[in-house]
Amino acid sequence: MAQPGWHADPWGAAPWRWWDGRSWTAVTSAGAASAAGANKPRLPGWLSVPVIVCGALTIPILALVTFAAPLAIVLGIVPLFIVGPVLWWIDRVEPEPISSRVHAFLWGAAVAGFISSVVNTLVAWPLGFGVAAVVSAPLIEEVTKGLAIVWAVRRNEVDSVMDGIVYAGWSALGFAVIEDFTYLAQAEDAIIAVFIGRVVFTPFAHPLFTAWIGLAIGRAVTRGKPISSAWWGLAVAIGLHALWNGSLTLAAATENNLIIAVAALTFVAIFGTGMAMLVVVRRNEQDHFVQSIPFLAGRYQLPSEEVAVFGNWSNLLRLRRALPNKAQKKHFDAMHTALARLAALHRYPEAVDPLTEERLASQLQLARQGQRRP
Repeated sequence: MAQPGWHADPWGAAPWRWWDGRSWTAVTSAGAASAAGANKPRLPGWLSVPVIVCGALTIPILALVTFAAPLAIVLGIVPLFIVGPVLWWIDRVEPEPISSRVHAFLWGAAVAGFISSVVNTLVAWPLGFGVAAVVSAPLIEEVTKGLAIVWAVRRNEVDSVMDGIVYAGWSALGFAVIEDFTYLAQAEDAIIAVFIGRVVFTPFAHPLFTAWIGLAIGRAVTRGKPISSAWWGLAVAIGLHALWNGSLTLAAATENNLIIAVAALTFVAIFGTGMAMLVVVRRNEQDHFVQSIPFLAGRYQLPSEEVAVFGNWSNLLRLRRALPNKAQKKHFDAMHTALARLAALHRYPEAVDPLTEERLASQLQLARQGQRRP
């Protein structure tokens, strides 16, 4: 008798059959498409109702900034070219859909940006900008940026710790770009100083704060735990953010160069710790993916040539670079992504959900079929 798990259908009626110890369940391509689309949003992947509503409220303000201070817009997009490639690199192990990354960016820019500006203004009005910077800003900004990751979990897009960090990074980058627009537009004669301080020296500040939320949510999801158990990531993000804002606020109030130096060293320490965390997590995800290929090959009947490619990270990168056109690279990435999500799913066998495995195994089969199209 077959062991519980996935088995190829010998009669060709379906790509896969699931044996639960009592009966067989066939998974067809049509069923796969249905399962894969069960949680698919009605809007395009790069949009959501919160993004549309807050975007509609933000666009007029952005238009005014563009008209009044066009240089602020030009300088404000520079972090995209500094932080963006780093986020792209850490996402290489399990590439997320471009539309999903765009959604996280727009969420940070529109939803987190708009809500945070309203709340911080309401707090600063009676209590002062110092209280807003040290108390309300870290709290509301990290909560609203972190909701982009929660939204990705809701869409079944977070399968690993790295996924959580990636969505956190893009959400934080979107927020940082909008915030930089505001600061640069208000800087007037000091615009170059603000550009150097915020864009050149500290473009990773927001992504490094919010990355802790992504790390915590990613760990919770992969272990089958509720998102509420990731509270510690939010606490770390808020704490680091408050420490950073507090040091800058105190330095500005006292005009003490020593405090500015300590603040700079603090950011260097935060930056170094955060980057070390990203490198370690990415390396662990990469090693786990490669080491999982033999298991995935046996469970999902991968041919030896695919095992040779995906079971060696250098081979994987070399082959992808050698593909001659975008269509082949797209099919290759679909196969890579499907395998990476299955590897992440099986990282904690006790938390494997058969329905989730069915959906991901179906995506793998469809990706393999697409890769072999002429």
